[in-house]
Amino acid sequence: MSKATSKKLNIAVIPGDGTGPEVVAEGLKVLKAVAALESFTYETKNFDFGGDRYLKTGDVLPAGAVDELRKFDAIFLGAVGHPDVPPGVLEKGLLLELRFQLDQYINLRPVKLLPGVETPLSGKGPADIDFVVVRENTEDMYCGVGGFLKKHTADEVATQTAIYTRKGCERCIRWAFEYTRKRNNPKGRMLTLVAKTNVLTYGHDLWWRTFQDVAKEFPDVKPDYNHVDACCMWMVKNPEYFDVIVTTNMFGDIITDLGGILQGGMGVAAGGNINPDPGGTSMFEPMGGSAPKYTGQGVINPIAAINAVAMLLEQCGQTAAADRVNRAVASVTGSKMKSQAAGKMGHSTSQIGDLVVAALV
Repeated sequence: MSKATSKKLNIAVIPGDGTGPEVVAEGLKVLKAVAALESFTYETKNFDFGGDRYLKTGDVLPAGAVDELRKFDAIFLGAVGHPDVPPGVLEKGLLLELRFQLDQYINLRPVKLLPGVETPLSGKGPADIDFVVVRENTEDMYCGVGGFLKKHTADEVATQTAIYTRKGCERCIRWAFEYTRKRNNPKGRMLTLVAKTNVLTYGHDLWWRTFQDVAKEFPDVKPDYNHVDACCMWMVKNPEYFDVIVTTNMFGDIITDLGGILQGGMGVAAGGNINPDPGGTSMFEPMGGSAPKYTGQGVINPIAAINAVAMLLEQCGQTAAADRVNRAVASVTGSKMKSQAAGKMGHSTSQIGDLVVAALV
């Protein structure tokens, strides 16, 4: 599932917009420190893709950019989103374009409550909120199939078609079963398919049948099923029920934001857009967005970006380094931070990075 550990890691860095460069700087600070401790080498190259570049040049991704990014072991993304760029331009032109062209068909979202982090769920602690969502990342509504008829008239018709393929379903579901087995939850290995088979009776029937077929290959993993609305209820009522969830692109987009709030907010939530195939290039990012209102103030929480670095290291085969970063983050959230909210952490953005570095040893 990961690339070789012996060679130097080549990492593309896209700091992005707003507070993206600030949290990326702290992620890179931690990466430099853990590389020295674990004795591996790496190189980074910055790319200025984002809102500022688009406003200057009219290009989101210049010609040849994807081919160049394909040569890297991984991509570390800060955030994209600019108040002067219309919604959808950067999301479609950069994020979705990279996911599709680099075939990052797995979106991996750990939902883990760290020590010292508050959750809105009364009576729940770190032992209760610790599951993972595996979201299919290249199909569904995001394919852009659809159109308008008689736009801007009283008779306007809009269509948006969800696309599902057996290949797309199967490779995501199989990866999720393998991940569940590897995760080896001591409470029991269980993979929950989240869909809406009682209403979406074509595409989600394909998901259901594929899930049942692949499950036969993993007798050591319990197959489970939730309708998506029931899943949202159980995530709030009994988050400890879940081990690993596998779901469609659209539903995964929704429930992972719910998961982010359960684990204490977007300041700690990180995710990976993963191409797990040999030679594939994956992209890792904090989930909080560019937060432009906090730009330059040094108050934004970098923990999510540092967690994204840990995920990047894990995928690239540097598991000891990833574990070291995870332990350091848990130490800092558990004993050094007043809050995970911007401006309320008790420390500046760069000071949080320094605290994580100090906790690595």
